[in-house]
Amino acid sequence: MEALGHLALIWFAVFIANILARATKLTPALWFLALGSLMVNTGLLPTTSGEFISGLATLGIIVIMFALGFEENTDNFIGSMKKSWGIAFFGALAPFLAAFFVADYFWNDPNISLMSGLTMTATAVSLTMISLKSVGLQLCPAATRIMASAVIDSISSLALVAILVPIATGQGTTDIAAIAFIVFKAIAFFLVVSSLGAWIFPHDVRGWLRHIPFARTYGISHLISYGEHSTLTVLLLALVVALLAHAFGFHPAIGAFMAGLILKEEYFKRKNEAGSFEDTKRIIDNVAFSWIGPVFFIELGTKILFDLQIMVSVIPHITLMVTSIVVAQVTAAALAARYTGGMDWPGSVLIGFGMLGRAELAFVVINIAYVQNPILNTEAFYTLMATAFILNILVPVTITLWKPYYVGASENEHEKATA
Repeated sequence: MEALGHLALIWFAVFIANILARATKLTPALWFLALGSLMVNTGLLPTTSGEFISGLATLGIIVIMFALGFEENTDNFIGSMKKSWGIAFFGALAPFLAAFFVADYFWNDPNISLMSGLTMTATAVSLTMISLKSVGLQLCPAATRIMASAVIDSISSLALVAILVPIATGQGTTDIAAIAFIVFKAIAFFLVVSSLGAWIFPHDVRGWLRHIPFARTYGISHLISYGEHSTLTVLLLALVVALLAHAFGFHPAIGAFMAGLILKEEYFKRKNEAGSFEDTKRIIDNVAFSWIGPVFFIELGTKILFDLQIMVSVIPHITLMVTSIVVAQVTAAALAARYTGGMDWPGSVLIGFGMLGRAELAFVVINIAYVQNPILNTEAFYTLMATAFILNILVPVTITLWKPYYVGASENEHEKATA
């Protein structure tokens, strides 16, 4: 019964966190982490979670990553890659290098540096879209570029996590053959999942599969539309692909995200009823962001124990990390948007500000590197968590402050076009 008592406290904290998130216009994940830390430091939750809560937290991040992948439109994503590749590449490379070299300066450990770089790579697109919506800019061209770039960054970051984490944890050595084998496994895994999405799932079978009687008759849409169990079907798919990723030596969250990405709305035959795409997505989002997924963030927050000595000691680390990433992120993303994406300067700077936030993937990497594996030391853990907090807070602040310049420039362009 003790575990159920802890779960009741966690769900109560989730309820409070959502109220605070709505009031402050910040992502609920930040409040989940904060309340998890508050509860462990006041003795409401234990410093070491039991098997039940730990297992639920693992399931939570799998469902979260599946929901994030499920939310993306695969066709729109592929179509936007040409316009957004530069923003995604340079907007991810710059903060990776900034975090890597700051971590290397303070700790001189290549594994800590790698994990720090990975943590600061992926953009929190949900936070950015909420911030843009709060100031009425969610439909502007910059918002579309941010969305596409963030998805590319997320997939790239997942690929890097799949390759680099085994090396950093000691599961793979640093010799050329071992690294090549890890890269081969990562490519093989992504090819397997891509094959599912390209040839096996679609009902409109192409290529040599057309000659197989069963394959040319049935597709994933038939399985999804069986009865009213579409939610069960897609969650089972997420778990199977997550287990497949684990079998390849990668984190299950990588597989869950890919499973969501290769599922398309067209596979759901029903419309506006039980088992439809809209109904399934609503249930998946509810599970991922309302009651199971938040357990992951609450549990991760319980690792933040208040230690005044450590907090004071990492102030220089946090200051330099935040400053370096803000300068690198905004500069690189803005320049890339201007010179590879054809955006004007006000829109380019807005994209830079919009890409400051750190996504759920950042906390997945921190969890892997600190909770599941002893890669990060305590100082690095505190530094990365605080940096992620500050960067996420800066997103709505900078977007709100920059809106007058962006809107003014857009109005001037409209007046010139109509003159």
